[in-house]
Amino acid sequence: MALRNKPTVALVTTQFWEQGNFVAEARGMPELPRVQLPHPVAGTGSDAMGELARRLAPQIIARLQGIETPAAA
Repeated sequence: MALRNKPTVALVTTQFWEQGNFVAEARGMPELPRVQLPHPVAGTGSDAMGELARRLAPQIIARLQGIETPAAA
């Protein structure tokens, strides 16, 4: 969606954060907003996923609005 000028935020886990830097740069989008998630996310259960979503939603919304936020897992 970023290539179509749509507000976009990449959700990247801590383990893949540096790889995300590489991919964003390689795709010509080094400024693509990203939010850092703890690793692992998969398999943590619906309660943990819900809590993570509640905790990170404000940061994701801020990034969609173009507001810089600290990367925090």
